[in-house]
Order: sequence, then C-alpha cells, then structure tokens
Amino acid sequence: MEHVGEVEVIIPDDEERNVPHCPHGPTVLFQVMCRGEKSQKRFYACSACRDRKDCSFFQWESEKVSEERLHAREEQNRLKRPSFTHSEYCRRFREFVSLPLDQRRFCVDCQLLLLPAEWSAHGSHQGLSDDITVAQLRRPSLLLRALENKKSNAQYLFADRSCHFLLDVLSGLGYQKVLCVGTPRLHELIKIRSTENKTHAMKSLLLDIDFRYSQFYPQHEFCHYNMFNHHFFDGKEAVEVFLDFLTEGDGNKVVMVADPPFGGLVKLLGHTFSKISHTWRSLHGNESGVSEMPMIWIFPYFFEPRILDCFPAFTMLDYQVDYDNHPLYKHGTTGRKQSPVRLFTNLSPRDIVLPKEEGYRFCSTCERYVSAENRHCPDCNACTSKVGLGNGRPWRHCAECGKCVKPSWRHCSSCGRCVLPDHRCGQTGCYNCGDSGHKHKACPLKHKKNVQSAKGASKHNSNKHIAKKRKNKK
Repeated sequence: MEHVGEVEVIIPDDEERNVPHCPHGPTVLFQVMCRGEKSQKRFYACSACRDRKDCSFFQWESEKVSEERLHAREEQNRLKRPSFTHSEYCRRFREFVSLPLDQRRFCVDCQLLLLPAEWSAHGSHQGLSDDITVAQLRRPSLLLRALENKKSNAQYLFADRSCHFLLDVLSGLGYQKVLCVGTPRLHELIKIRSTENKTHAMKSLLLDIDFRYSQFYPQHEFCHYNMFNHHFFDGKEAVEVFLDFLTEGDGNKVVMVADPPFGGLVKLLGHTFSKISHTWRSLHGNESGVSEMPMIWIFPYFFEPRILDCFPAFTMLDYQVDYDNHPLYKHGTTGRKQSPVRLFTNLSPRDIVLPKEEGYRFCSTCERYVSAENRHCPDCNACTSKVGLGNGRPWRHCAECGKCVKPSWRHCSSCGRCVLPDHRCGQTGCYNCGDSGHKHKACPLKHKKNVQSAKGASKHNSNKHIAKKRKNKK
C-alpha cells in the first residue's frame, strides 16, 4: 500500500462510478489511516495536487452535498478553465503568425501570445517580449515560464542531450509515433526533427496538464490532460484524437514516453499508464503479438520498488536523465548533485544502446548497457548498483540479506537487514519520535523538536556572547 502522510489511495474497481470533480477533473478517493490501520473515514480530494493550498477540494465519501453547493462548485470549476478554448487558441495562433515580426508580442506576466487589439490591456504589465520569431514559436518550452510546484505540475524540462538520445533510440527501434505524456521538450524536438528530415519523420501527440501549450499546437498535436486521473479536459473530442493516435495504421509503431512530477503518487500514475496500455491493446487485439504497450517511464531510481509493483516486467536502465532547469539533476556531476532520474521501460534492455563516450559499457552477462561503475554481482546474477556516473561507489553484496546494498550500509542482526551504521534498532515508523503508527511528515512532535533545537541554539549563542563580554572587561 502507498501511504501519503496518514492516508491511503483507493483505486476503485468500478471505473464508471460517479465521483465529484474539482478543477483538475475527477477526484480520487483516500482512506484515513490510524496507527497503520484502516479507519472508516474516506474522503475525496484532488488527484493532481497533494497540497490543499493548490486545490482545496475536500469531501467525505458519505457526505451529502446540497444542490446549491454543487452549483457553486461547478461555477468554481468553470472559472478555473482557460480563457479560450483550444480551437480559439488555434485561431489566435494563425492570426499571430500572419503578423509582421515587429507586431508579434508575448506577455510574460500572462503567458499569452498577444494580438494587436490586446496590447493596450497588457501595456502596464512588467514583462512584454517583442519580435517573437518562428524559431521561438517552435520551442514554446523556452518561451513559457516553467511551472515549479513539485507536488502537482513541476516542469523540469529535458536537456537536449537526453531528448536527442531518446529520439535516436526510438527511431532506431522503428517507432514512428511517440505519445508524449508530460514531456513538452521531447514533443517539440520531434516536430523540429520531422521538419528537417521528412523522409523519416516521426509523429507526436503531447498530453500535458499545462493548457498554455494550446496556444502553440493544434488539436491533433496537443491534448490538455491530467495524467493522475486519465482525464481529458476537452472531453470526447480530445479522447478521439488520443484513440486515433494510438491506432498503428500503415505499420506506424507507437511508444509512450512519460515524465511525471516526481512528487506525484506512483500508484495513481501506474493506474493511468495501465489504462493507456489497455486502450492500446484493445485497439490492436493480438496484431502486435505483445501484451503491453511499449513504454518508457522517467522517474528517480529510488522509486524502483513502487514502479515494479505497478509493472513487474519493467527494467530500470542506468541512463542518467538530466534537466535544463533543475539545479541538481545534471549529467556528469558527482556526489549528491548527480541526477537520480532513470528510464523504466518494458522495451528490451539489450536493444537500448547507451553512449560509451558518456561512461556506459555493455555487460555480456546481463546483456544490457550499464554505467562503468556498475559491476556484475555473481550472487545476484545482475548489475545491481544504483550508482550515477563518476561517483565510483558500486553496491556490495550482503550474504545475510541475499542482495546488494549501498556501500555505506551495514547488516544489523537485531533489525535483520542492512541499515546505516548510526540507526536506531527496531525503528520502523517515524524517525523523529520512533512511533510506528505514523511517518515523520505527520509527527505531532516534529515542530516541538525544532522549537527546542532553536531555543537551545539561541541559549548557546547567548552564553557565548556573555562570556565574550566578561573576557573583554578583564
């Protein structure tokens, strides 16, 4: 079970059940946990936002909602919708492109391509960009301000190095269509490549919760979409675009590449990606000869157990994904600053060639590419290290645990597993107070502890100041 504080996500068996909606689509059912056990309390909350500050929707499962409140909720959801429909954004884009270069303006404050009639309304805004070129319109991820909420819609955009690697691999494997789920940078580079090389052009459909991309892409290239509940904001019309794209006509093979927010719930993401795979399978029957849609899920390596719970057939590759706008997740850095983001996929690992010039090698026993520091373990019969490039610390095998562990961990006979040397034996819950009934995030004493620490530091500094004054007097 996946816990979030003291609640648990409930995935419904009946997909057609009527659930309340928030501005981000159908809500998700959560169950309150009390000291590790399920209580009778269950409630609906937003699927995309884990913080109530971002989406305040809350409703108990058994709560009866009045008609007046339902109407107020619908009105609130309506007010949160984009200012224009997707078709209106497309019409505005065509008009914008037809303007002379010196009349193409972009409001940075409103994140909106402006038409001449709108200039006066945005004249007092701080950020106005002029002379927007066609090249800039082809790279909207560079023009738009990246969203930064880690728990809902954080936009860490792939570096071009990672994008070109992915496209080279997918093109080499014969894929002509890429379903880009939360990967706007990959989507735009596919379009640019297709313009430059029409002989081997790839097609792409971007599914993203950021409606601002509606300004730049037509309906058959972009769908406003919530990957945490498989919700298409534009309804049946967008669903038809999605289904049409998944259809592999004329031998066009489809692959999905997803890069969700790292703070998102893995259980919900796995449920959505399973739905997409099921839809793809239902469209093709047994034509393809495979049971799952080809997928690449990009996520930090420490989520491997949760992802494998959702997709046991997935393999984590050693390739280090880096981002342009993340301060730490960079390729080639060492220690804690290296990117922990990896590729999880059901594609054959031996078919994905990692670049040797970046420090990867081929393991003939595992029959796949791994990082140079990732040594093959004969006991596990696998290259087990979850290392980054350049840190030189491969994992070691623990005979008692029967698996490889981090090099800094030591086996504790009391706990029966490998842990850090300075751990507290028997601790399975909160590392702040030791209570097994909750995690540190929900600990009622964590703030009290911080206050005591602050008081202790203040008292210590005060004593040092008094001692210094006495010394000066002498």
